[in-house]
Amino acid sequence: MVRKIEGKIASFKVFDAEAEKSRLATKNENEEQKRLAEIVHMHESVQRPEMLVGSTYKVKTPVTEHAMYITINDIILNEGTEHEKRRPFEVFINSKNMDNFQWVVALTRLISAVFRKGGDTTFMVEELKAVFDPKGGYFKPGGVFMPSIVAEIGHAIERHMQMIGMMSTDKLDDNQKEYLAKKKAEIEAKQEIENGGAKQIGDFPESASVCSKCSTKALVLMDGCMTCLSCGDSKCG
Repeated sequence: MVRKIEGKIASFKVFDAEAEKSRLATKNENEEQKRLAEIVHMHESVQRPEMLVGSTYKVKTPVTEHAMYITINDIILNEGTEHEKRRPFEVFINSKNMDNFQWVVALTRLISAVFRKGGDTTFMVEELKAVFDPKGGYFKPGGVFMPSIVAEIGHAIERHMQMIGMMSTDKLDDNQKEYLAKKKAEIEAKQEIENGGAKQIGDFPESASVCSKCSTKALVLMDGCMTCLSCGDSKCG
């Protein structure tokens, strides 16, 4: 574009494309840093709002007379923005059974304190699920083995974290479900013949072992390889 200069030239500057590009990049970086600084992350100084949203999970075990009700309340960070996140803030456990009252209260306070610290709190799930009762664990309906009541609490927290998107669910796809269902039916038919026509009781074959991944009594020898009929975990990869 040609322009006619009618006035006196007082000064001039040569346009530097690289310098201008660098200036714009620095400007954009500063704006991005400022925007990120405004994003609220979970930390112990975050104030509890008047109302929290939450979920309550009923846990009934064969080793206790009364059920436990585990309530996990969440705080919503950066609400209404693209960075909106729902994070656990506190946990309460209620039950008519007062035998375990002291350690239940202590456990809920510790878990709530870890939640409010922020960062990656998913490690608690594995820590709680790894607690074993010296008196022995128990099987839930469906064949899932629970090593202790504390592990049951860990499973409830895991379900909650999966529900709010903090942990992956590791769900099987339709093809995997169809394949495992087919193999399960084959094993059940074979065992029915061996038992003289008597059908099995339960969701999985009686000869199944406990799976080390999902703790379900569903691990069977399938096509020469130990495979879980519940989660699909296989020793052959």
